[in-house]
Amino acid sequence: MAVHKRRVSKTRAAKRRTHYKVTLAKPVKDTDGSWKMPHYVNKSTGEY
Repeated sequence: MAVHKRRVSKTRAAKRRTHYKVTLAKPVKDTDGSWKMPHYVNKSTGEY
């Protein structure tokens, strides 16, 4: 396993971790015009 030659500073580690953000899923317009969350079944039509 690789071993660091120098210690990674707190600032440098925090900058690397800034890209691990979770984004909320946005609703999409379905074929019948209703809004639904992506990857969920439409309750009115039963389509995925």
